[in-house]
Amino acid sequence: MQEIAPLPSVGRNDGKNRIMEYIFLKSEVREDGITIMTVSAPKSLNALNSTVLREIDDFVSNLDTQKTRVLIITGDGEKSFVAGADISEMVHLYEKEGYEFSKLGAIAFRKIELLPIPVIAAVNGFCLGGGCELAMACDFRYASSNAKFGQPEVGLGITPGFSGTYRLAKLIGQGYAKEMIYTGKAIRADEALRIGLVNAVYAPEELMERVIETAQKIVANAPLAIRYAKECINESYDMVAADAIELENRNFGKCFATEDQKAGMTAFLNKEKPSFKGC
Repeated sequence: MQEIAPLPSVGRNDGKNRIMEYIFLKSEVREDGITIMTVSAPKSLNALNSTVLREIDDFVSNLDTQKTRVLIITGDGEKSFVAGADISEMVHLYEKEGYEFSKLGAIAFRKIELLPIPVIAAVNGFCLGGGCELAMACDFRYASSNAKFGQPEVGLGITPGFSGTYRLAKLIGQGYAKEMIYTGKAIRADEALRIGLVNAVYAPEELMERVIETAQKIVANAPLAIRYAKECINESYDMVAADAIELENRNFGKCFATEDQKAGMTAFLNKEKPSFKGC
């Protein structure tokens, strides 16, 4: 899969490994193979400034994807997943600085997209601009009924950044994407479900429970097979059909070099529940 260059980040060094001290991120590493990353800047409705983006990049770059089988990304509180990029930081930027800021988010979000494990966005409240772009970098999105999605950037005199124009059109089609971007309108969770921007909508108090249930279903399956499947889906985005099909054929074949394939099929034939080891 495509390699993404690391971003510079501020941290301290313990002599062996650099340790970044997060200001705006919280994380929970669960024993069931699920990790939850929470963007936590409640005063700004979890807005994305350059520090938050560097922290996200650092977190994703250093995530142990052998121990973590599914990553869940959410925002702190029920009011907002991420309300957008930090306008108070952007207002003073010029062209070169604007480019660098956009690139900062684009690189971090591309790393999320290229993680070899599934990533689920649990969207609560406002999911606007950079927040929508963060959610779209995940494999799929579950939303609370109070969620609102939008790309309001043109009302600020800018285009969507952080790969928003690219991913939105891929997810919901050019017609819906252009309507959302050109008008800058926000849509409710039920409309986001209808056009395919989210996979499911739940009551706010049920959202994380449902996301974790789905994550646990994923964890129960063969991890290498899931990694190969994700690679096929991601890489075939921009491939011609013949190349995409050949990639799928190769990854299908690679599954037969794993213990998980033998365990899964043997268990099926014996009418037993398989036990996958990720090898």
